[in-house]
Parts: sequence; structure tokens; C-alpha cells
Amino acid sequence: MTQLNNLSDFVTQVRRDILRMVHKVNSGHPGGSLGCAEFFVALYSTILNRKKGFDMNGNREDIFFLSNGHISPVFYSVLARVGYFKIEELSTFRLLDSRLQGHPTTHEGLPGVRIASGSLGQGLSVAIGACEAKKLNGDPNLIYSLHGDGELQEGQNWEAIMYASAKKVDNLIATIDLNGKQIDGSTDDVLTMGSIRNKFEAFDWIVVEIEKGNDLSEILNGMKKAKSLTGKQKPVCVLLKTMMGNGVDFMMHTHAWHGKAPNDEQLASALEQNKETLGDY
Repeated sequence: MTQLNNLSDFVTQVRRDILRMVHKVNSGHPGGSLGCAEFFVALYSTILNRKKGFDMNGNREDIFFLSNGHISPVFYSVLARVGYFKIEELSTFRLLDSRLQGHPTTHEGLPGVRIASGSLGQGLSVAIGACEAKKLNGDPNLIYSLHGDGELQEGQNWEAIMYASAKKVDNLIATIDLNGKQIDGSTDDVLTMGSIRNKFEAFDWIVVEIEKGNDLSEILNGMKKAKSLTGKQKPVCVLLKTMMGNGVDFMMHTHAWHGKAPNDEQLASALEQNKETLGDY
């Protein structure tokens, strides 16, 4: 219980970071970032087998790729707070010459970032390539990736999904953030995709569902189960059912905060709902 309490405090601080970063520059994507705060905290605090320090190759450690790069605020916050770079650098989000661009890039050399992910639909292909590299190198560690549900409307994903099962890429855990929202509305209204589970299973993937994707214990248990299913000649997909804007009452249940920053009054309200725990930058 102590661990979960500590992780819960971590999540609260990450929400504060997200809100303050996006508010400062009046730009960014708070909705999906808030919805995935628990996932990122669980991933980097408990799930990933990480080495100390950072190198681009990621040999002999688990690697994570963020495909839906617009939720960079949550990615940057967690990377900073687990020690990849100084927390104070969060204050440079989206500024000129900052390493913390609106979508993650690599030429600035930000520790923790291995691919540029501004264009949607490409992360799974990269993750599969990394999986095959690990196998060629005799590296038993895993590749994790995160993708938006709206992002699955990009066709390249389905080529990669087909390839991964055909080539028995079984050191991959690809998580889909199922919040049912994208920039123009609900995913069903923009381009309905039917049952995502049925689609992945039809492509011969193993599927794990996490019904409460904003519950830390559910995430930890679900990802533990997903890890136990690797190495079985099939890739693993985790369907993470989250709430966009989770933790801020006026940002939930709507797509409106996909890519909109809060004003001063809204920021104050959001921060009041998420009291400081670890200390702001």
C-alpha cells in the first residue's frame, strides 16, 4: 500500500507538471497527457527494467517508444522526475532552442527519447525493428510502446500489426490508450474502428485489457500479466481504457482539451484539484 500511495503522489505531481507546462506557453496537449499519467508513472517506476543513465542503443534493458508524441508533457514530466534530466528543465517546454519540443525529437539529445514522434502511426514500426535488433543481439529484454486509439486510423499501424504476428515478434508489448477521443471528436464519430480487441486478435496478437486504465494497481497487475505472456511466439497488445483529462473535472468526458491550454483561472482550479506533493519546478 505504501508503494501505491507513493506512486499516487507521483501521479498528482505529474498532473501539476503537465498543467503548468502547457499553461505557461499557452500550447500543448493536456487531455491525453493527463489520461496517461498513471500509466507513465507505473511504467517508469516499476514496470521497465532500466539501466542507470541513458544511451541510445538501450542494450540489456527494456526500451519504451512513445508513438503518440503529442502527449509529450506527461513523457517529459516522468522522465525528469525519475532522473533522466533536471526537473527545472520542464520550465523550457515548447520554448525556442529547448530540448523539450512540443513533439519529442532526437537531435537535441534529450535523455530518454529515442525517436522523433511528431507524425502519428510510425511508432509501432520502430518498436518492431528494435524488437528484432534485440533478438539478433541475444538481448532478452522487452520493447514497450504506447499508441493512441485515434492513431490506429493511420494505415501504417496495420502493416506493422500484420508483420509483428507473421514474424513472431514476441518481445513486444504495445499499449493502446483507449480514451475514445481525438482532436476532432470521439473516435467513433471521426472514423469508427469497431472492436480493437477483435482486430488485434484477428491479426494473431495476444490481447490484455486493463478496464481501469487510471487505476495504478490495475495497471501494475495488467502489465505484469502482459509481461508473463511474452516469449510465446506472438506479440502482446494491452488495451488501456483511460479517461482523457483525468484528474481535472472540467477536462474529463470531452475531447475539447485534446490540444488546448488552460487559462489562469482554469489552471488555478486544476491545481487546486491536484495539491502539490513532491514540489513544483
